[in-house]
Amino acid sequence: MPAAVLPAVQAAATAALAAWMITGFTRLPGRWLRWKMFCRATLTIVTLTGTKNGQTEPVNVYDHLSPGSFLLGPPQLQTIINYLIASGRYDRIDGHGRVLSQPARRPWR
Repeated sequence: MPAAVLPAVQAAATAALAAWMITGFTRLPGRWLRWKMFCRATLTIVTLTGTKNGQTEPVNVYDHLSPGSFLLGPPQLQTIINYLIASGRYDRIDGHGRVLSQPARRPWR
């Protein structure tokens, strides 16, 4: 077997594996991120400001999530806000943001 065949086979196998993995994210034509991890996610993107005794400062809600968590849904956000106010750290918390959600679709085939 020529020495140049092995690298060519490795490159072809790598390209085939990468193509197979990418198509797992695009089950339906024109739809990205259709992987099951993303299909039912509801998350928030927010900017919060906490006020205590007239002083304001930015609030980083990710400091209060479990290690490794990166999706912040509305119930988790409300729980963190309630905790920060009830603990006396802030008198009030204001902010703005968005809620992102994938609408319900037909079951996976």
